[in-house]
Amino acid sequence: MASDPPPLFVPVGANPARLFGMDATDWASRIAASKGLEPADEPANGRSAVLGNMAFAWDPAWLRWIAERPGTVLTLGGQPVLAHVPAGSNASLDRNEGLEQVAAETAELSYAELRKRQRPFVMPLDPDDPQPVERAAYDAAYKGVTDVLTLYLWRKPAFHLTRWAAEAGLTPNAVTAVGAGLCLLAFYLFWIGHFWLGVIAGFGFMVLDTVDGKLARCTGTSSKWGNIFDHGIDLVHPPFWWWAWAHGLEGYGTPLEPVYQSMLLVAIVGGYVAQRLIEGVFMRRYGMHIHVWQEIDSRFRLVTARRNPNMVILVVALLFGRPDVGLELVALWTLVSLIFHAVRLAQANARRDRGAPVLSWLA
Repeated sequence: MASDPPPLFVPVGANPARLFGMDATDWASRIAASKGLEPADEPANGRSAVLGNMAFAWDPAWLRWIAERPGTVLTLGGQPVLAHVPAGSNASLDRNEGLEQVAAETAELSYAELRKRQRPFVMPLDPDDPQPVERAAYDAAYKGVTDVLTLYLWRKPAFHLTRWAAEAGLTPNAVTAVGAGLCLLAFYLFWIGHFWLGVIAGFGFMVLDTVDGKLARCTGTSSKWGNIFDHGIDLVHPPFWWWAWAHGLEGYGTPLEPVYQSMLLVAIVGGYVAQRLIEGVFMRRYGMHIHVWQEIDSRFRLVTARRNPNMVILVVALLFGRPDVGLELVALWTLVSLIFHAVRLAQANARRDRGAPVLSWLA
């Protein structure tokens, strides 16, 4: 039997505010479409509808939540914000008798998708000052468990770049493409031993790698191809950077003995691949990222041997004129990180074998 169609999303009221370069109603409708709701100008007979009060703005997570709860109205300060009106009902935002009222201030809602503990936002949308909503939407799109640079260093600069890109009409794929160009440029500059220029290009790519995903989520323009494009580059490029760095040591004037250099690259690349495999096994076995199992895993994710922490190690070594030592330290840190994740997988397996649940501390 065919499943019921998804609810319609019907914006109620008008708001002249502009969010990420779009009319507020268009923004809300696009975000709703990205969550599987079908935007419409008014409810249709035979279809349930989620009504959105355009005097407010909300985290997209609330749309998915209320789409699964017909007969529910979400409120803020007693005011209706989102209402899921069943097919054939005469209820509305103004006349919501018969609908179960749930306060946004106290409702329980999982935020596990983006690996964080945080109450999804619901807030008034002031047409004279929409930036607080833009900041809230940007923060909502940010993963809570990631590396230290992404989480702290360029969070604010990336917000302004995301707003600028949205207002300029750039697509997330266009931002990813520019980032890919900088990624290739960094590889070439590392290869010829121009490490500082390569670092500048690499850091530019790393910032844009944050912007493209946030732009997609904040404007409701995520796509399957864009996700493959972005994450494919993220997954593949780090080993090539470390290879190029090793090759560039000779041009910089600090070459390593060839066999020793090869051993370092085997440790770095092999360790990186092995860690990714451990993460995949953990995800398949327990249905969550290894970095969100317990708090120690989330904290270790801040510094684990991924691209951004490794770049910090290399830049610090470069400050002392020893990029060769930087490569050695990256190899050492990669092995330490690999051992940590292997132990954590073994501990999770042992816990499961004892019959104890393996659950995320963020749940």
